[in-house]
Amino acid sequence: MLLVYLIIPCVIIHSFQIDAADEVKQGLVFAFGAAVFVHIFFILLTKVLKPVFHLQIIERISMIYTNAGILVIPLVQAILGQEYVIYSCAFMMVQLIFLWTHAAYTMNSSEGIQIHNILHNINVIAIIVGSLLFLCHLRLPPLIDQTIAMTGSMIGPVGMLITGMAIAESSLRDVFMHWRSYIPIMLRLVVYPLLLIAVFAVLGVVGWLADGKNVLMTVYIASITPTAAVVTSMAQLYRQDPTYAAALCVVSTILSIGTMPVLLYVFMMVL
Repeated sequence: MLLVYLIIPCVIIHSFQIDAADEVKQGLVFAFGAAVFVHIFFILLTKVLKPVFHLQIIERISMIYTNAGILVIPLVQAILGQEYVIYSCAFMMVQLIFLWTHAAYTMNSSEGIQIHNILHNINVIAIIVGSLLFLCHLRLPPLIDQTIAMTGSMIGPVGMLITGMAIAESSLRDVFMHWRSYIPIMLRLVVYPLLLIAVFAVLGVVGWLADGKNVLMTVYIASITPTAAVVTSMAQLYRQDPTYAAALCVVSTILSIGTMPVLLYVFMMVL
């Protein structure tokens, strides 16, 4: 609750408190387009692999959606710097829209697409507010901006605490002995990111923007994070299999400690 309803919105709003330079606007459009492409690519790829591996609903959703909402901002801050956080917001907004449209419909097609869940999401509201301030060249008073920035700086430690709590609440022996879970996890953590690099390389997208490599890296970092923790909540909401969803999240989070650095290295070398 603290992370979703306070810390992440503060990070999002503060990330938009920069000069509205043309390069930043172009970068935002580029990041937004790349994020849409990544989600469509993952959805189509999962559809192709579904009959091959007999993928269940939870497995398919877990392969498509990443834990970008919790992990991408602190990672981008550490790797690229605060000025690039604004581009990671584009990925988060796109993912939120797909989560409450495609993912919700896949889990429970009887309810259809829930637009109100998108519009009422606190992170979407924060992105809209931050965007308006950015486009209107409005800067918050220093005291307010510094307070928001300090609150947002808690995202890394709190995110790690949440991940640790999720792992601590699971029986690691039972979780790791569920061999079936390694199929969607390896597809999510290894196969999908490598295929994404190959597609980016073939399309030459890095050259589409002056700072294309760094902006694209913010999207790629979001694309290689573990399975989205929110899938567990959605699985419970739509009466799917929240236990299996939590297991996928825990195992993928632990294994991503090894896969993410390697994938980022491959990204840097290939692109």
